[in-house]
Amino acid sequence: MATDQNVAPVRSTHAIPLVFGAGAAIGVLGGMIGLGGAEFRLPLLIGLFGFAALSAVILNKAMSLVVVLVSLPARLAAVPASTIAAHWAIAVNLLAGSLLGAWAGATWAVRMRSSTLYKVLAALMVLMAVALLVTHVTTVGALSLPLWAQVPSGVVAGFGIGVVAAIMGVAGGELLIPTIVLLFAVDIKTAGSLSLLVSLPTMLVAFARYSRDGSFAVLGTNLRFTAVMAAGSIAGALLGGLLVGVFSDLVLIPALAVILLISSVKLARHH
Repeated sequence: MATDQNVAPVRSTHAIPLVFGAGAAIGVLGGMIGLGGAEFRLPLLIGLFGFAALSAVILNKAMSLVVVLVSLPARLAAVPASTIAAHWAIAVNLLAGSLLGAWAGATWAVRMRSSTLYKVLAALMVLMAVALLVTHVTTVGALSLPLWAQVPSGVVAGFGIGVVAAIMGVAGGELLIPTIVLLFAVDIKTAGSLSLLVSLPTMLVAFARYSRDGSFAVLGTNLRFTAVMAAGSIAGALLGGLLVGVFSDLVLIPALAVILLISSVKLARHH
């Protein structure tokens, strides 16, 4: 069932309950910390379901897009549209970099050797673990940069986030939220909504780039798999949202960071 960049994709034959259950477990984890969980989905696609690196990234991107589309209305309902509209310049600033970064990241991903991509994914998972700890365990304060430094910093940060999101197949909220808080002094709740507005077009650009490559065929071959796991992720995210507060962040977040680090080691050793 695995596929590499130069191998025709093979349809996944795993049972629907397993696929849905895996998606739901990921959704619960993400829902409890306010994220989509795509960073946890990626190692499962590779380790449990046997997809090659690039195929896993593309499938992860498709599911991340579905989860963001579903969560966007709920998030916009939680934060008034007027509040988000007042910060439109922040989204534009980050998009100026993230759209280019998404295209570049997807281009690099399809050109990498599979063995290299595994190692890059492993390194980026370590980055996600660090971002998770910084965002949820520590207090993130604004840098109070002057406008002349803030704007180019936003473009550069957006580019880097776009690259990471495209290569990993994630929405990038783990990086976008602390970036918005740090650079633009926005409260974390509003930053979460703004991150979705930046993530959506950024993911669409990465999708457009991936669609030009033959490896994108893995999505068409595994539409049922993708739909079932995405449905599980959404159901799990709703349940995870209800479980917020059941586990202390001081216990949950470090545990999830450890899971990411263990996954990164396994990916780095993957052949």
